[in-house]
Amino acid sequence: MAFCNNLKPDKSPGIISGNPLHGLCERVCIQTRKVFDACINQMTQENVSIALHNMQPSNPVQPLSFISAASVGSRGLVSNVSIEPIAGGAPGCKRVIATVTIPVEIIYADANGTEGRGFGELTYLRDVVMNVPENSVFPTEIHATVNMVSPFGVYSQDNIFILTCCVTIVLTAEADAFLLVPSYGYSYIPPCQEFTQEVCTGVFDLPLFPQ
Repeated sequence: MAFCNNLKPDKSPGIISGNPLHGLCERVCIQTRKVFDACINQMTQENVSIALHNMQPSNPVQPLSFISAASVGSRGLVSNVSIEPIAGGAPGCKRVIATVTIPVEIIYADANGTEGRGFGELTYLRDVVMNVPENSVFPTEIHATVNMVSPFGVYSQDNIFILTCCVTIVLTAEADAFLLVPSYGYSYIPPCQEFTQEVCTGVFDLPLFPQ
């Protein structure tokens, strides 16, 4: 069993049916990350140069042949953050300048056909307008969720690849917060249902006699 098929839908997350006030029993304080603002950049870039390090196995036989490339994980490294008020701007709007670094893994084959991998980075300077609250005990931080996929790449020299990159960067201004939310009480946790794949599944479901 799981949330998707348990027998207590009134104690499980999901779509509310009927009066949404029915069953509300308390206001709950939860500790979470509150997102004050977010924005997305999506771009296609050609002739992006990435130098590899930490190659596995080491010392591949040159030249190398590109197989694929993608970002490692979804969290980008944000550094050199500057948050400045905008003169005459809307309340709360700030100029946010940050460097976003995307870890990248490139898979290749060496001259002997041995598959290997190496790691590099893509770095982008973001200069955007976001709604960022004033300073507080719980600081507002800039985070980046990233994705990079390269459909095409060629080997250059000295463990350098030239890629065509499809890049997505989502910047968020967020902070730890204690929020009051309406609650229906604690969720019911159903016992796990073990997955089995019976050989005779479907056979035993056949009717005994023709219909």
